[in-house]
Amino acid sequence: MTLFHLAFPVADLEQTRDFYVNALGCRSGREAETWIDFDLFGHQISAHLTQGSVSDSVQNAVDGDRVPIPHFGCILDLETWHLLKEKLITYGAHFEIGPRVRFAGQPGEQATMFLRDPSGNALEFKAFADIKNVFETD
Repeated sequence: MTLFHLAFPVADLEQTRDFYVNALGCRSGREAETWIDFDLFGHQISAHLTQGSVSDSVQNAVDGDRVPIPHFGCILDLETWHLLKEKLITYGAHFEIGPRVRFAGQPGEQATMFLRDPSGNALEFKAFADIKNVFETD
C-alpha cells in the first residue's frame, strides 16, 4: 500500500488532538508548537495551527446529498467502517451527512458518512462491499 500525507489547517491543537485521538482513534505522532502528526488508518496527516478559521466550503450534489468540498478521509473495510461509526456516535460527533449507503444497487455502492473536525475540516469515511468496485463505472 502506498501511503499518503496531508497537511491541513486547524484553529486549536488540543481540540484537534482530542477529536482525532478520541473520536477517530488516531495515534498521535511527532509534534511541535504549531503542528501534530496523526496516524489516520496508516496514513500521515498533519494538523497545522493557523490564524483565523478554516474557510467555508462549497458543496456539490452527490446522490441526493450536499457533499462538502473540500474534504478528505479514508476508504475502510465494512467492519472497520461500522466500528468507526459506533465510536463516533459514542463520542457524540455531529454528522454533516449521517451514515448511509450511497449509489445503492450500482457498481459504486458504498457506505459513507461525513463529519467536521473542531476546526471545520470536512472528513468522509467510506466502505465498499466489494473493494474492487472503488473505481468501477459500470
